[in-house]
Amino acid sequence: MFGNLFEEEEEEEEEGVSPASSSGRVAKGGDEPPPPRGRSNLCGLKNQGGTCYLNSLLQTLLFTPEFREALFSLGAAELGCLEHKENPGAKVRVIPLELQKLFASLLLVDQQSASTANLTSSFGWNSSEGTNQHDVQELNRILFSALDHSLVGTTGSTFIHQLYHGTIVNSIVCKDCGNVSQRQEDFLDLTVCVCGVSSLEEALWNMFVEEELFQGNNLYRCAHCDRLVTAAKSAKLKKLPPFMTMSLLRFSFDFAKCERYKETGRYSFPLSINLKPFCEETDAEDSDYSYELFSVIIHKGGCYGGHYHVYIRDIDQLGKWEPPEEEQKPKTQKKSKNEVEQMCAPILQEDDPLSVITAIIAQEPSKSVLTDQLGQKLMEKIGSSWSKKFRKHYGPIGKFLQSNNNVFMLVSNGTRVALKANPPSPTTEPPGAAKQATNPDPLTPSDPRAAEQHLDLQQNHWFDLNDSMVTSIRESDIEKQFQGKESAYMLFYRKTQLHRPSEALHNPQYKIPLNLIQMAQEENIQMQKMREEFEATNNTVELRLHLAPSYRLEGGALQPLSKGVAASNALSFDRRKTVGDLRLAIYQKQELWEGDMALTLAKSLPAGLHLYNTLTDDNVSLYSAGVCTNSDLFVWNGREVCGATVLVGAEWEPVLLNVVRPSLGDEGGFENGGPGLKREARGFAGAATLGEVREALGEPEESLLCQEHKGGPTGEQGPGEGGGASGWRVFPPDDMQRTLKELSLKDGDALLVLEPQSFDSSMFARNGDVVTVTTPSDCRWLQVEFGPHGEGGGDGETEEQRKIKVPASGNMLLCEVKQRAIEELQLQEQISVHLCCPTLVHPTVCEELSVRAAGVRLMTTLTLCPGNAPKASQLFLHFSVGAAPSAGMEMDIIVEKTSTVKECLKTMLDVVGLEGTCWHLRRLDWCEEVGEPIMDEDASLSELKINNGETLVVTQGQLPPKVLTLPALQDVCVPTTAFLRVWQLEGRRLARILRGGQLTLKKLKLSSGTDLCVQQLLKEEDLGPKDVMLNVKMGVPGERCFYPPEELVWDAARDSSPRSLRTRLAAHFCLSPDSLLLAKHQPDKHAWEEISNWNQQVSKKKKKRKAESLLGPPFHLKDGDTIGIKNLLIDNKREFLTVEDEQGQQRLREQAEQRRKGRHYEKTGLSKPRKPEVALSINVGVFR
Repeated sequence: MFGNLFEEEEEEEEEGVSPASSSGRVAKGGDEPPPPRGRSNLCGLKNQGGTCYLNSLLQTLLFTPEFREALFSLGAAELGCLEHKENPGAKVRVIPLELQKLFASLLLVDQQSASTANLTSSFGWNSSEGTNQHDVQELNRILFSALDHSLVGTTGSTFIHQLYHGTIVNSIVCKDCGNVSQRQEDFLDLTVCVCGVSSLEEALWNMFVEEELFQGNNLYRCAHCDRLVTAAKSAKLKKLPPFMTMSLLRFSFDFAKCERYKETGRYSFPLSINLKPFCEETDAEDSDYSYELFSVIIHKGGCYGGHYHVYIRDIDQLGKWEPPEEEQKPKTQKKSKNEVEQMCAPILQEDDPLSVITAIIAQEPSKSVLTDQLGQKLMEKIGSSWSKKFRKHYGPIGKFLQSNNNVFMLVSNGTRVALKANPPSPTTEPPGAAKQATNPDPLTPSDPRAAEQHLDLQQNHWFDLNDSMVTSIRESDIEKQFQGKESAYMLFYRKTQLHRPSEALHNPQYKIPLNLIQMAQEENIQMQKMREEFEATNNTVELRLHLAPSYRLEGGALQPLSKGVAASNALSFDRRKTVGDLRLAIYQKQELWEGDMALTLAKSLPAGLHLYNTLTDDNVSLYSAGVCTNSDLFVWNGREVCGATVLVGAEWEPVLLNVVRPSLGDEGGFENGGPGLKREARGFAGAATLGEVREALGEPEESLLCQEHKGGPTGEQGPGEGGGASGWRVFPPDDMQRTLKELSLKDGDALLVLEPQSFDSSMFARNGDVVTVTTPSDCRWLQVEFGPHGEGGGDGETEEQRKIKVPASGNMLLCEVKQRAIEELQLQEQISVHLCCPTLVHPTVCEELSVRAAGVRLMTTLTLCPGNAPKASQLFLHFSVGAAPSAGMEMDIIVEKTSTVKECLKTMLDVVGLEGTCWHLRRLDWCEEVGEPIMDEDASLSELKINNGETLVVTQGQLPPKVLTLPALQDVCVPTTAFLRVWQLEGRRLARILRGGQLTLKKLKLSSGTDLCVQQLLKEEDLGPKDVMLNVKMGVPGERCFYPPEELVWDAARDSSPRSLRTRLAAHFCLSPDSLLLAKHQPDKHAWEEISNWNQQVSKKKKKRKAESLLGPPFHLKDGDTIGIKNLLIDNKREFLTVEDEQGQQRLREQAEQRRKGRHYEKTGLSKPRKPEVALSINVGVFR
């Protein structure tokens, strides 16, 4: 009937789905086994996507002991076996068997949640049925009907009828003759009304006590009188079942709005109820009519989506109930506890300090109070301090506590005060307190929370079963489900006469068939094996063992004896085992090891292997000791390696430094044997002082140690990248006593070592604490080559290519390099040559630049090519005609940077001997193909950012005209385009003015189909990028209207604040800025937003003030906006709203009301499409 009326939304359904694993670890390989049960020791049910309604009902049936025991009483002789269900002709009652199997798994298998896939498959559901949610009340009836049909012909064919079947008798009494007409009606659950009633008792009263009168126009035809008479109709409960199910009608239909809705008002229900007032026969004992609540199915959400979960009382105490956390308790529970506390608290005597302090300590959860907080709590209790109220008669509070040591005692080294035996004062003892004092139960103190906890522990074991999650709740938490979007939907009561045998308590195997117990035991064994294998795999760590005999100590770190040979051994080990187990395993692998064995965590650093903390406690696990996968462990005797003492710890972490020394001759690496620097990588302990480093290097005390100065202007220049000297900072004498870590020296830093006589060389120069080093790497050479480019002589001989090396530096001009090369190569007779650098993107270089400025790297080759070199004011360009140039087919020209495109084109045409005006230039795109034409022929090459060495293509054809004539504007006659204003339209409204005559439509972000509006102006207009064109209207004094609007251009480039706009308007209207009141009109809302001199709040942390811009939120001023102005000197009305605005607002309200009324008639398409409603059904075989 309802289909999937209550289809749940994804985000709400996910609330009940628990993660697959609570461990939080990622499996290394393979599927992770299901986690074991949680702290509640109860098993949940997995959600198949939308089966929370099924899970809630199944858990309720499982925790109905009489239902599950009746189901378990049916054996294989009556139900058949699941193994034979595929056999033809075999009558296997699949649904009861799968339900038995699921219940046994929920009770006995150690897993967090069980799957309902096999059960839903026995229903005949496919995979899509698991994602459709249905009404749990409808499922309750259909499942009971399916079980009835499945159990036909068995001893259990009537067990549902025995447990849930009841009878209602409907009576109609004739008021004239007294004739009674009765009709009985069977039920498995009672459907009670929620709308218009406040509680379950009131709804039952309306159903079974109140009479309905047939009178007036609604008369009843009496069979005995044979005429229409006045009659009274009533209903009574004739037969009460052992289990009473109440289905609450939370969902209704509004016929006025033609839509469904959920009743979320308060609807209370009792924990125990007596149905005697609602029964036909009331002669039996009261216990025959008494019921107690044991399950509440809860629906969270609306009528089209939501989630089900269930509160259940564990009658057989199969789970482990624990008090929930304090922060999870509802407000109603706290309120009820405060009321209980007030009832149970003794009558306080505010004039008796013993009574006051005793009450304060007794009400604390820990039954003790910090001594320094006792005075504050006393003031909160009685509203007065100890000094004012009691000090005069009893002395200091500490002395009072000591004098009453028979009542109070100091604990926690005297920091807290507690009660000795918690004896009540004779003057404050409430009635019955003597009996409470002799109660040996420690969970019955004066604290009401402990009393409620004690009550919960004794009998009321309530749990919240939310799909896979099972948590403990208090009985008082049920009050939360009286109202709201998350509220009770089905109530399950059981007769108080139904007592459970003692052997059923805490016994999940009670009355479960032996075959199901064995099946669960086998599954537990298999699952435990899977968990052990998974844990073993997930806890295996890969270790690298480094043995001391394979290492030596050098440079503050451990180095392998044999380079190129792996000095570590791989070992796989379980991190759950102890350090002692690891030590024993290593002993067994290293049979020749003698003496003590120490295991120390190590780490490979650039300087070598370094040791950190030693594992000394053999009883801790590797996980607790901080050993993880890929850890390095050093195995040694704990004292020395190869006779050298090893310093352990982070403070001795070695640093790998590049020690730089002066070198002579070939050591410098310079071709002519000149002096240079040599570098050597050396490691030192991080805690070593700079003086110890100097001593380790074998340098005398007068030697200088320098650190490379990276902040200098030449420090960023690497060798061979244009040259330049390097700067070094000399360490002062005080730094000799500081460690390398204190000096912030790290791996890879350079350390220059100089002796005093080193400054005799021209290579080193000292200025204060800075040493400048000029080495051959800063003054290298350039190789210049020259080859003949003309034709050879008649004898066919050609001149060989000649090369020469020219000494050069980064600051040397290229023209000097060229001149030296010409002199060395004896090319004075050549007409003209210029330098080319093949390694550059644009080979031709400007000879007026230095080597560094031209980007030429030292120790590279330059080529002397025929032709003149470009000057600094010129460009060297390549060009081709007609198509993209191929290798070697392009031509070169030199033109001035200030030349226009037209002049450059003419020069190219003259070079190739072409004439005419039907030519234009194009640039190459990033694919080295012919790109877009250069449209502006009057622009200079520098303005178009055409760079040196760029390639242009001379293409045939004339450029299109600069101004395109639109057909719609053919009749418009204006002197220039500055007399036209172009608007972009958005929603038939002027949105923005298009600026920039040189910008393309693509740059203006105009696409196909954009609406434009052209406005003709009376004067020229040239709006800047930050100019805003506003329509300003001055208000008519004393009236609700405005003068005609005027256009005003506001320059917001420098200042876009409200003050700037106010100043501009004041200057335009010749008024004082302080007398103006401004507002922006919102045409879509027919409202005005006042613009005041507002100041943005500035955070204390941000000292810089943000700019107050009207171009940003909340005003977003743009072209075409209307600004209203009020002159407060002559107009006292600050209201900007006009009569037209009020009429527009009224129209908006009417349209909104029409949309609200017609929402159920029109599909707007904005709501989430719902799935088609599917009827709920369970397929059952024929067993008659």
